[in-house]
Amino acid sequence: MVTLNVNGRTHALDIDPATPLLYALRDELELNAAKYGCGLGQCGACTVIIDGQAAYSCVLPVSALEGRKIRTVEGLGDVAKPAAIQQAFIDEQAAQCGYCSAGMIMRAQALLEFNRNPSDADIRAQMQTNLCRCGTHMRILAAVKRAAAMMRGEQVKETAL
Repeated sequence: MVTLNVNGRTHALDIDPATPLLYALRDELELNAAKYGCGLGQCGACTVIIDGQAAYSCVLPVSALEGRKIRTVEGLGDVAKPAAIQQAFIDEQAAQCGYCSAGMIMRAQALLEFNRNPSDADIRAQMQTNLCRCGTHMRILAAVKRAAAMMRGEQVKETAL
């Protein structure tokens, strides 16, 4: 039995302690935003936030996560009230195929919780480990900047798209 705190709720799961968190999220808890990309912690499609830090869920065994706070895209906002980073991704049309979006959003959220006024260099450094095969990197960077401004309470210009 493994106990996980995901999106503020405690879940007791009867699974092998070596099970990667990604499988527990998708198969046991039916939280499907985090995606299986490479299974090696190299693409970022599975990124979640653990205790405030972005982490690859495909390489973390659930046994290492008891007592830690895990957050997925499902824990940020919803269709009726998206989180700032989710709304910014929508506004900037930062998703093309959408496969990387959840991981990108969670990595950006981790940055913005720590730094509400990141420089372009800060954003690039944070986001560099997550891959977007569709090439929407510039829109993703614009979305992170937009979300930062929204979180600071600034008026945001309409996108040029």
